Amino acid sequence: MNLLSVFPLNVFVDRFIEGGPLFMSFILICLLLATTFLIIGFFHLKKDVAKSKKMNNLASEASILGLVFGFLGSTIGMITAFDTIESMGDISAGMMAAGLKVSFLTTVFGLVTFILPRIGIIILKYLQKH
Repeated sequence: MNLLSVFPLNVFVDRFIEGGPLFMSFILICLLLATTFLIIGFFHLKKDVAKSKKMNNLASEASILGLVFGFLGSTIGMITAFDTIESMGDISAGMMAAGLKVSFLTTVFGLVTFILPRIGIIILKYLQKH
């Protein structure tokens, strides 16, 4: 059993689009920036510790920005969902659950964007001190 049979790629793409391409794209850019800064930081670990530390700080800032974009997207999504509910009047619990699920997709992606680089940041900080 391979990973793609458990988590097919199209599921991630579908969730990305479902979460709203605008905020999800901003979060993805933050994830890519944080990862790039970490790679550069690890590359310069032995040659230029000052540059490595600078890249570590930039990775930290990019991951935090991704987290904030996630929460902002979620909040705006919930406001939009509640506006829709208010205009429709009475709705089913299933529709409510679907709206809440979509609003939390950006939060989850923002948290992933924060956690994954954070692991690299911790490792890089440890290696910079030793």
